[in-house]
Amino acid sequence: MARPLVPLISIDALVTAALELVDEAGDFSLPKLAKRIGVSQSSIYNHVSGREEILELMRGRIISESPYALEDEQDWEASLRAIVRSYRDAFARHPKLAPLLVLQTVQDDQVMALYENLAVALEAAGFRGRDVMSAISTIDSFALGFALDLAAPDVVWAPPAQGYPALTDALAQAGPPEERGEAAFDFGLEILIAGLHSRLQSSVL
Repeated sequence: MARPLVPLISIDALVTAALELVDEAGDFSLPKLAKRIGVSQSSIYNHVSGREEILELMRGRIISESPYALEDEQDWEASLRAIVRSYRDAFARHPKLAPLLVLQTVQDDQVMALYENLAVALEAAGFRGRDVMSAISTIDSFALGFALDLAAPDVVWAPPAQGYPALTDALAQAGPPEERGEAAFDFGLEILIAGLHSRLQSSVL
C-alpha cells in the first residue's frame, strides 16, 4: 500500500494528546499516546525521537501559552515579577506536568529565551558571575515549587482536632485553596525579591 501523501498526525496533535494524558493521569507512554491519536507507535517516531523530545515540546507549548511582555525601560524587579509569574502560570493549566519536566534537561528554545531574559534582568540588577546562576536556580526552584503546589489536593494539611493549635488557627485563616495558593505565591515572591535586594546590598558593602 502506498504511503499517504498527508501525514496521519502532526507535531501539534501529538503534543496536545500527550498533554491530555498527563492532565488525566500525571504521565504518558508512547503506546498510550499512539492509541489516543489512533496510529501505530512506530509512526510516532517519524515525527519525534522519543519521550524526551515530546516532553520538551510540551514544555515549549505551555510556555508559549503564557506569554509575558518586557519593556525596554522596565526595571529588573518588574521584569523578574513578569517572568516568574508567567512561568508559574504556564503550569496552571497543566500542573501535573511539572514533576515530569524537572527530571530532564531544558532544551526548548522558547524556554531558553525565558531564562535568557531572566539572566538579563539579574545582570541589570547588578548580579555578576556565579551569583547570576545561583539566583536563576533559586528563582527556578521557587517557581517550580508553586507549580507543583497547583497540583496539590484542596486539603494539604489535615491536623487532628487536638494538639496543633497554631497550625489549626493558621489554616482557619488561609481562605479557600485558590486564595491560599495565590496569597502564598505573592508572599513568597516579595520575600524572594527582598532577599535579592539584600544580597545586592551586601555585595556592595
